[in-house]
Amino acid sequence: MSVMKTYSVKAGEIQHDWFVVDARDQVLGRLATRVASVLRGKHKPMFSTHLDVGDYVVVVNARDVRLTGRKAEQKEYFSHSGYMGGERMIPFDRMMKTHPERVIERAVKGMLPKNALGRQMAQKLKVYAGAEHPHAAQRPQPMDV
Repeated sequence: MSVMKTYSVKAGEIQHDWFVVDARDQVLGRLATRVASVLRGKHKPMFSTHLDVGDYVVVVNARDVRLTGRKAEQKEYFSHSGYMGGERMIPFDRMMKTHPERVIERAVKGMLPKNALGRQMAQKLKVYAGAEHPHAAQRPQPMDV
């Protein structure tokens, strides 16, 4: 009788690929879940919870992402300065006008683990408001969402 052993990936065996996603007319939540899954590496057979086996993701056309229902009118982003009374609520439409990249970054970051590994995964997300990105040298493959 042969003994089966569970395969565990080593840090040196991990290869990070590059993907590009077009966010034009994509629903924010559905786009963010797919991107977060690729950043974590859940699409790979060697997925491991304690290692960063995910890939780099470049999101272009972030200004053209959309929300469903009345969320575009109701959604607000909360931030706090740390001082008393220092909370700020930024409406979705103002955030899209000033910093459309942050909308996708915050949605994806909320779906990643809340620890050092999650912060490391979030650094592999590159978001751009327009169609241009400086990562052509990495030859990113198009990813369907």
